[in-house]
Amino acid sequence: MNNVLSIQSHVVFGHAGNSAAVFPMRRLGVNVWPLNTVQFSNHTQYGRWTGGVVDADELQSVIEGIGAIGVLGRCNAVLSGYLGATEQGRAVVEIVKMVKAVNPRALYFCDPVMGATGGCTVAPGIEDFLVTTMPTVADAMMPNHTELEKLAGRTIETVEEAVDACRDVIARGPRIVLVKHLFDRNSRADTFNMLAVTASEAWFAQRPLYPFARQPVGVGDLTSAVFVARTLLGDSLRNALEHTLAAVNAVVKTTYDAGRYELEIVASQDEIAKPTDRFPAIRVTGGDVVRRG
Repeated sequence: MNNVLSIQSHVVFGHAGNSAAVFPMRRLGVNVWPLNTVQFSNHTQYGRWTGGVVDADELQSVIEGIGAIGVLGRCNAVLSGYLGATEQGRAVVEIVKMVKAVNPRALYFCDPVMGATGGCTVAPGIEDFLVTTMPTVADAMMPNHTELEKLAGRTIETVEEAVDACRDVIARGPRIVLVKHLFDRNSRADTFNMLAVTASEAWFAQRPLYPFARQPVGVGDLTSAVFVARTLLGDSLRNALEHTLAAVNAVVKTTYDAGRYELEIVASQDEIAKPTDRFPAIRVTGGDVVRRG
């Protein structure tokens, strides 16, 4: 069985960070070792919360403890998300080194949460650290649109420009860039776009965009988690993208139909494993993508 060390935030109420990622990965058949960077009462988009940041030294100490009992080599992947302090970013880099030292085949998936959308709050210095350091360390980066712009250092308005930006990031180290939410001026306003890119492939896919009065939080964390799990389970880039899009669509649709704000992850668990609706990905070739609708 695959094991993922998931280094993210934790909220006691609701679904964000590990609270949105751990259960879906387990439901897909991937074991998870959750390591929380913060413990908050709820996610920060409520505008008020309690709790605090875990000390960076403690994060490393926990992993050293796993190594001390001789099981760290069973870790197949590290997934990092929300960081509560820049020091935690440096700790994540050291943890990735520790894991790869005992399992060179382990992969590092970086979700570069920069607080760019939805009112998410991150500490000063984290954005710069994610932009300058993490592409040189990660095997895969999973930004949203704004985060991709910051990683690439330029404005992006089309799928083709996004592919070029992803390839620029890939040139710095990662093998894969998954754009979890892509704005494209040529797409319809009622579609939600995703893009998966390697040095040799690029796949673009769309699902419906649901008209929430207030968009739910944790969708990106859920997206990264499903993509990581499906990749570890052996999916091709295209299949991992398609399953991820379909599974996340099922959760978001269930949440919207229920009139909820917090993601209905548990209620959607069977759809996460085997989505009913599928959204075929389109290959982007030679700067062109065939569009639907």
